This record gives sequence, C-alpha cells and structure tokens, in this order.
Amino acid sequence: MKRSLIVIPTFNESENIEKLIDRILFQGIKNLDILVVDDNSPDGTAEIVEGIAQHEPNVYLLKRPGKQGLGTAYVTGFKYAIQHGYDYIFEMDADFSHDPDEIPNFLAKMEEYDLVIGSRYIVGVNVINWPLSRLILSLGANKYTSIITGLPIKDCTGGYKCFRREVLEKIDFDKISSDGYSFQIEMNFKAWKLGFRIHEIPIVFTDRIAGTSKMNKKIVREAISMVWKLKFLSLVGRLN
Repeated sequence: MKRSLIVIPTFNESENIEKLIDRILFQGIKNLDILVVDDNSPDGTAEIVEGIAQHEPNVYLLKRPGKQGLGTAYVTGFKYAIQHGYDYIFEMDADFSHDPDEIPNFLAKMEEYDLVIGSRYIVGVNVINWPLSRLILSLGANKYTSIITGLPIKDCTGGYKCFRREVLEKIDFDKISSDGYSFQIEMNFKAWKLGFRIHEIPIVFTDRIAGTSKMNKKIVREAISMVWKLKFLSLVGRLN
C-alpha cells in the first residue's frame, strides 16, 4: 500500500494543532503519517505536537530555529518525505481551512494523477467567512496567474494539495525561494511544465476561526511578480 505524509507548517497554532491532528487520525487511513514543521512558535505549538508524538507513532515534528516562511517549511517537509520514501505528500494548513475529511478524496484521485489540487473555484466559489475584499483579491490573483502563465488551473494559489513523490523529485528545491501564494503558483507551474498530470477536486475553504492569519501585502506583491518570473524562465529554458 502507498505511504502518505501530510506536511503541516505551523507558527503559533497551539489553538488548532491538537484538534487538527485528532481529526486527521480519526480518518483511520492506513500508512498515513503527519509531519508538523514548526518555526519555533512562542505559543508552545511544538511542545503540544511533541506530547502527541509520544503516544501517536504516526505523528512527527521538525523544529526550525525561527520563522522562515511557508515555502521553506514545505520544502523542508518535502525533503523529509523523499528521504523517508513516502509515495504521496500532502500540503495542509493548520487552521482547519482545509477539511481533513477530504483526504480520502485526494487519495482516490492520486491513483490517476500526479498532483491533485483542492480547488475553491472549480465548482462556483466555495469560500466561507472571507470578507468580500479578500475574495476579490483571490479570484483576481488566480485569473491573473492563468492569463500570464497559461496554467490550466482554476485555483492556482490554493494550498491544499497532494503530490506524487516523483513530482517533487523532479523539482530543484534550491531554486525555490518563494512564499505564500507565489510558492503555490511556482510549484503548480513547474509540475505542469514538467508534464505531470494535474487534477482539481472541489473543496470548501473555511477561513480560520482560531489564531491569526499569515496573509499580508508582501505575500500578494511577491505573487504578482512571481508569475512574470516563471513566464520568463520558462521561455528561456531555465525553469528547473
């Protein structure tokens, strides 16, 4: 049976992480492990995960010395997954915006595809608790990305997804320095340009109830510039 790893980056997620891990484990999926990559959260997130890992053999923790960003946290988790021979590698937020009940749906599609993306926009608009301004920003960012890069994806910036290990093995992580929205765009674009099979499944995205959002203007500006960088690198043959 295929082995799966869910990579969850955290920074100050003590209000959510234990409940999220419980919900994931409640799925009862065989050969499914959880890796929390914590950026030295001052609220004790890592200590909570360490306590869980003492009695849950499927839960692991990587502690980093400080806040280094979402993109590098995922890259750290991806490298761990490759080194330990996992077949399927998930990205998942720690704040319950990504519903753990969707995990079986991802795994079912992974039998046919190389990258499965949980899409907020493949069937209408499935977003709960977002202000209108943020929804317009997200829709605009995805449309902008598709137009500039040609990516045939409705939700280019979504962060709930699953990769086959072979996809990650083909991507040069040393060339990835992006974060947030732009990290998701970059990973999707490179997987697409490498010829991997990509599929979107509908999900409902619910904005966090507990904790603080990591979204800021810097992340948005980085995403705007990233699409042009990817387009240029692709044109000159220096993408990977």
